[in-house]
Amino acid sequence: MSKVLVIGAGGVGAVAAWKCAQAKDAFSEVMLASRNEEKCKKIAAKTPRPIRTAQVDADNVPQLVELIRSFGPDVVLNLALPYQDLHVMDACLETGVHYIDAANYEPPDVAHFEYSWQWAYQDRFREKGIMALLGCGFDPGVTNVYTAWAMKKHFDTIETLDIIDANAAENGQAFATNFNPEINIREVTAKGKYYKDGEFIETEPMEFSKTFDFPDGIGPKKMYLLWHEELESLAKFLQPKGLKEARFWMTFSDNYLKHLEVLQNVGMTRIDPVLYNGTEIIPLQFLKALLPDPASLGPLTKGKTCIGCLIKGKKDGKDRRYYIYNICRHEDCYRELGSQAVSYTTGVPAMIGAMLVGNGTWSGKGVFNMEQFDPEPFMKLLPEYGLPWTEEFLD
Repeated sequence: MSKVLVIGAGGVGAVAAWKCAQAKDAFSEVMLASRNEEKCKKIAAKTPRPIRTAQVDADNVPQLVELIRSFGPDVVLNLALPYQDLHVMDACLETGVHYIDAANYEPPDVAHFEYSWQWAYQDRFREKGIMALLGCGFDPGVTNVYTAWAMKKHFDTIETLDIIDANAAENGQAFATNFNPEINIREVTAKGKYYKDGEFIETEPMEFSKTFDFPDGIGPKKMYLLWHEELESLAKFLQPKGLKEARFWMTFSDNYLKHLEVLQNVGMTRIDPVLYNGTEIIPLQFLKALLPDPASLGPLTKGKTCIGCLIKGKKDGKDRRYYIYNICRHEDCYRELGSQAVSYTTGVPAMIGAMLVGNGTWSGKGVFNMEQFDPEPFMKLLPEYGLPWTEEFLD
């Protein structure tokens, strides 16, 4: 058994803390910490067993170090903002504790994200004798494990990989994002990028779209090509396995896109400071304060998410087309945890990653992505903790 410190009390942090508390045979103690300890205490009041709470500023490395040393966790599960990843990694290095996150670092002043900043910690983590596990959510995270599973079980070579993400749900709000509004809008409005023939090709935002017929009654949905960080690590992992093309697709409703276009046109998605009444503000951060908190959408959201990998390649010299995916119902997540499915599908894998690192099933020294480990233990635990998966051979 291990001790886990969860940093971040948003929707994902709440799910992860609850699931860590549920896994009493894996975690001897759980602590939830954030800038606002009152949010932590409200979450802790509903967990299956008592967990500890604390106040910490994830931008303040000395504060993080002090908290880690006082609690003594085996694993730090960082579910704060991606801007804060490097601060938490620095604190883990100083204290000699394993690190896990669910989204890669991005600088606050540029809507740009890649693994280079975190991969640069490789030597320091290896020399310290600890590991950092990056991108342990769903996408990135489970999608990486799905790909490793497919490679291990069903393919000799993988030629094309399409990661496909649909949120087929309604929440009754005029405009709301499924996770942190600031991060969501930065991601969607950034230029797209995909991997093809050994290089990454940049696109304009939302330049490419197509319709996909999703399973389990969801049906045809229009999806758009985006840049997502797991493409970077998966291309590196799969290039020796014959990869020719890798893309990431996500669905958006016409209503979402209409509102986003207007907000962009009037400058509300800008991330550079503007002067207002003698005070500098970031328009996107101000917009975030006006939009619904994703953690509050649980009772309002009805429908399903479907996230998976569509893979083409060869097995025993024959062409093979394969689809592996998860269906998650918002209503089920709310009944269990008071959460909506997007937070649930990110928080559960984060907890599973902390479990496998904490008990030594996944071990190493340095900085790792999910696909670098044996996928079988992770795949076994997914349905046990609420994320069953389905695989289909399409040819």
